Amino acid sequence: MSTSITDTYKTIAAPAEGLFRDRGSKFLAYAFPARTEAEALARLDEVRKAHPKARHHCFAWRLGYEGTRFRANDDGEPSGTAGRPILGQIDSFGLTNVVVIVVRYFGGTLLGTSGLIRAYREATADALAKAQIVERVREQRVRLSFDYSLMGPVMSALERLGLQPLAQQFDEAATIEVAVRLSERNATLLRLKALVADVPLEQAREMGEVSGLKVEILEEG
Repeated sequence: MSTSITDTYKTIAAPAEGLFRDRGSKFLAYAFPARTEAEALARLDEVRKAHPKARHHCFAWRLGYEGTRFRANDDGEPSGTAGRPILGQIDSFGLTNVVVIVVRYFGGTLLGTSGLIRAYREATADALAKAQIVERVREQRVRLSFDYSLMGPVMSALERLGLQPLAQQFDEAATIEVAVRLSERNATLLRLKALVADVPLEQAREMGEVSGLKVEILEEG
């Protein structure tokens, strides 16, 4: 089955750091993976606390599997000289779910607009070049709630489909959460239904829900 153009995305696997110096000023770049604005802001807070005496803590992020959410902040530098160059490098590397914070220690010499743009760009580029860039698959989290009489068929179906439980709870009914590739979600859930009901795919396509089995589509992630 072919995948959509947004089926995968690139991000960084772990935090990375970069450095750029110019005429006494030092620019320290910190790149972090982040999936939400709350995570990005928490990282910004960490860096600010680690560098309380720095003149500026400029940053940018791009979030979302399609990279539709972004922000760039100059933190007191001339407009467009810090946040935008940082964001530009995130985009140049083709990344999303990433935040980069660049801390500047002023060296006593003004760098001018072009000098600042270059400094924030190069510091960010250095951090991202050192980062481990990974390609991840967009996945959909799915919750399966089922009667204990279906425990054997459900677990067997998950094993055959190569789906590993991410979370599970066993109360009055059993609940298991799994992640399926977004582009293959419908086909995978159809196969799951066929396996649990022990019927051919065509019959599973025509039938309603399997008695005793409830399938809920949750968030991506």
